[in-house]
Amino acid sequence: MKSSVIGLRACIFFSLAFFLCSFFALNAQVTSAIDTASVKIGEQITYRIQVETDSSSLVVFPEGQTFSPLEMIESYKVDTLKNNDTFNLIKKYALTQFDSGTYSIPRQKIIIGDKTVFTDSLQVEIKNVAIDTTKQGLYDIKPIIEVDKKGSNWWKNLLITLLITSIIGFLIYWFVWRKKPLTEEEQIALLPPYDRAKLALKKLDESEYLENQNLKDYYSELTFIIRKYLDEKVYDRALESTTDELISRLRLLKEGNQVDISKDEINNLESILKRADLVKFAKSAPDVELAKLDRNTIDVEIDNVKEALPEPTEEEKLLDEKYKEEQARKKKRKKVIITIVIGVFLLMATFVGFGLKYGFSYVKDTIIGHQSKELLEGDWVNSAYGFPPVTISTPKVLKRVDVPISDEMKQNMSISAFSYGTLLDFFSVTVSTTVLNSANENQIDLEKASENSLKGFETKGAKDILVLRDKFTTPNGAEGLKTHGTLKIPSLTSEKLQEGKYTMLQFASKNVLQQIIITSAKDDTYADTMVERILNSVELKEAEE
Repeated sequence: MKSSVIGLRACIFFSLAFFLCSFFALNAQVTSAIDTASVKIGEQITYRIQVETDSSSLVVFPEGQTFSPLEMIESYKVDTLKNNDTFNLIKKYALTQFDSGTYSIPRQKIIIGDKTVFTDSLQVEIKNVAIDTTKQGLYDIKPIIEVDKKGSNWWKNLLITLLITSIIGFLIYWFVWRKKPLTEEEQIALLPPYDRAKLALKKLDESEYLENQNLKDYYSELTFIIRKYLDEKVYDRALESTTDELISRLRLLKEGNQVDISKDEINNLESILKRADLVKFAKSAPDVELAKLDRNTIDVEIDNVKEALPEPTEEEKLLDEKYKEEQARKKKRKKVIITIVIGVFLLMATFVGFGLKYGFSYVKDTIIGHQSKELLEGDWVNSAYGFPPVTISTPKVLKRVDVPISDEMKQNMSISAFSYGTLLDFFSVTVSTTVLNSANENQIDLEKASENSLKGFETKGAKDILVLRDKFTTPNGAEGLKTHGTLKIPSLTSEKLQEGKYTMLQFASKNVLQQIIITSAKDDTYADTMVERILNSVELKEAEE
């Protein structure tokens, strides 16, 4: 019995010695205080942490929203005071709360060297602001009113588009479809052959060939007029035939009773044509009066040929009308082709221009449409999900989803999850928070949590999962594990597996596991931009100590 008492005293002694050694090894004192224990709603509370330690110890004060349910609105710089061989470090925080009640500021974790020290929890009271109803009356809550969404500049873009389209349409109409006034040459070309020949003789009379003794050009014009008329009405090779060939042809037509022209008329034409050949090729110079007489003879012969020609039959008239209609159709078809070519050219030029400026894939996706592009350029939502909250910006609002867990697991944990899309969709985002009961505290392994999520992928049909892991830090300083890589997932439209990418973030804080899982199609640049934007928006609020 005595030996047992001695052994017990020895154990107590060694335990006390170990405690004292640890205390002096730490050689630091930590205190916390608030400037007031009672404030009104919205007023600030100054929370003060003081650490007294030697110069060799590195001190890390808490950062981020670790004071929940109070909100930290400012973190002041550390004040340092030296006292002999020790340093006195003072860190202040400005806290507030906008709901009345009694709250506890949780214990704060301070790291001193390789040791962790916790402050005491402090209680504060947030009071309502007293309202003097004798001076200020009470009114009912105002009804909900609809607020018109701020209009964009779509109408300006529409106006510019309509203006450009109108200008292009006007130019096409003016140069292609407009019925232009006929030129003098076009008006003459539309006249019947007889009228054209008569008009040509009149213009020949108005010329100065005879006054200038320019008989060569005069006879050239004169013979061209009669040859052109004969070419259109009698012999279709009159223009290219020689004088002898043309006269021989006319005599054959007369002998065949195809043209009722007298021999004298044919002889008159032969004399004039041969005289013209002498003037043009042999430099003959007949008298001007003779030239005038030849002109009058040609005028008479045109009349005689017109009278000698039989009237066109109904069939010939019908064929001529069909020919005119066909010519009109060809002309209209030409205008349609020109319009189409101009339209295609403008579309191609517009596509190339915007493609060079914004990228051809972007322009193509803008015209045809792309789901990821529409999500990226839509109205994003910034919201907090779960408790402790995960603040994240997403292209769509995440909706609460039920996570099936067994009754046994429900006794050990609670899970809240919010999601947009699924693994089988081209893009999905899931935020989940798992809170373990107190018996399971400090048992969260981020790599194991990552493996469990990957197994969840496999149960949904994912294969060939490539796994890469890195450390990840949120913009507000929360540290976690990033798991990312590629995988192959089933397609909703075919039996072939489609290639995809995934990114998972896991954060652990005491008994809380927070996860963010993002999946997207591979080689989707819009999805890659969305993933980067989502990751840069993640902010966490740690669970209370």
